Amino acid sequence: QVQLVQSGGGSVQAGGSLRLACAVSGRIDSVHSMGWYRQAPGKQRELVAFVTTDGATNYADFVKDRFTIFSDYDKNTVTLQMNTLTPEDTAVYYCSISPRWGAPHWGQGTQVTVSS
Repeated sequence: QVQLVQSGGGSVQAGGSLRLACAVSGRIDSVHSMGWYRQAPGKQRELVAFVTTDGATNYADFVKDRFTIFSDYDKNTVTLQMNTLTPEDTAVYYCSISPRWGAPHWGQGTQVTVSS
């Protein structure tokens, strides 16, 4: 059974930094990518960033130059370094791992709160 366990997050003032980490256990055949999504109250879940197994990264426009995604596919971990946070970044953040075929697996979610 695949499990994703998230850590990090919390509360910070605007302009501050936080780091989110995610560790994946269990077997997944043919992983395509790992990534982070977020969902703010009253909004749909949206992509923040992902990284493929060959190292290609993709960031949402609203986090470019502020957030950095790191992955270690040998250890099946993915980390999101978040800098220059704003109140608009307040959301529940979810890590995910996507196989090349089939549905992605999700972490439990981590609250990130940025105060002005």
